Amino acid sequence: MAISELNRRRWRNFRRNSRAFWSLVIFSTLFVLSLFAELIANDKPVIVNYRGEYYFPSYKFYPETTFGGDFGTQAIYSDPAVQCLIVSGGREECWDEPEDFMAAVRSGLTDVPRDEQGWMIWPPIPYHFRTINNVGTAPSAPDANHWLGTDDTARDVTARVIYGFRTSVLFALIVTVVASSIGIAAGAIQGYFGGRTDLVFQRILEIWASTPSLYVIIILFAILGRSFWLLVFVTILFGWPALVGVVRAEFLRARNFEYVRAARALGVSDRTIMFRHILPNAMVATLTMLPFVVTGTIAGLAALDYLGYGLPAGSASLGEMALQAKQNLQAPWLAFTAFFTFAIMLSLLVFIFEGVRDAFDPRKTFR
Repeated sequence: MAISELNRRRWRNFRRNSRAFWSLVIFSTLFVLSLFAELIANDKPVIVNYRGEYYFPSYKFYPETTFGGDFGTQAIYSDPAVQCLIVSGGREECWDEPEDFMAAVRSGLTDVPRDEQGWMIWPPIPYHFRTINNVGTAPSAPDANHWLGTDDTARDVTARVIYGFRTSVLFALIVTVVASSIGIAAGAIQGYFGGRTDLVFQRILEIWASTPSLYVIIILFAILGRSFWLLVFVTILFGWPALVGVVRAEFLRARNFEYVRAARALGVSDRTIMFRHILPNAMVATLTMLPFVVTGTIAGLAALDYLGYGLPAGSASLGEMALQAKQNLQAPWLAFTAFFTFAIMLSLLVFIFEGVRDAFDPRKTFR
């Protein structure tokens, strides 16, 4: 599909804003990497070669019996016995002295044929965000094995940051897109038609804004249990009015412009006038509010996790990390990690949306 000259000009304006452009590059890189978190931080190998066949444990369930074990449960790949079964091709001798047998296989002192010897490729961080590590004391300080240390339940902080970043960004994107679409549509209807329609909508918004959202979340979670999609639904339910006022004001201002009257006189439908002619002119004011919607959504999720009413227990959560930092003042790496993660993520998002806002503003030029 061809890109219009107007959109080309907007992209050029965005590129000229160095801070916004490089923020987009950095944030996009981090987000794309986080989408493949299972290949970066996981307690399962990325690829397993067993007797000439390839397995992908990061994305698929394999029982221990697949590799010559005795149990039908999922294989624990960090167990030396399971590793020995894979490397040795499923030899029974691995159950007695797995470490010695693996050393013998690697040194070529056994009768295991070379084509039956397996291998594994591990992620750079061999810990999942739920993996509990036997590190002695918890929380433990950063070291070569745990780059950002561990939390108070001996889980790797680096893995939890990667998964928590992905969860927060996906949550914010879903809520922002859906809530903004509803809010923009509601504000456009109010401002364009005005009169009784605007009056009824305003009273509904006043009643809706006075509803205590935190109490509703507590009640729903008590009845239905905590889940990611329920939290998304509730956040959208109370987040869509954020853009209504801005869009409504822009439509009230523009509905009596000459080009709108001319379009009406020519028989153009109200829907076309609203979303093809008036809405593009209201985008600057709308985009001005979007950074607050996105950052507010991320901060809201973190606040709910901090209070214990957010994601299900055990989920990768940046808000829970902030709570652990408060409860473990003797472990300053938890506080530093939570602070810098939020600061970098929210700053990049604000810079990106500032550039998008300026790119859509026809009065803005960049030298």
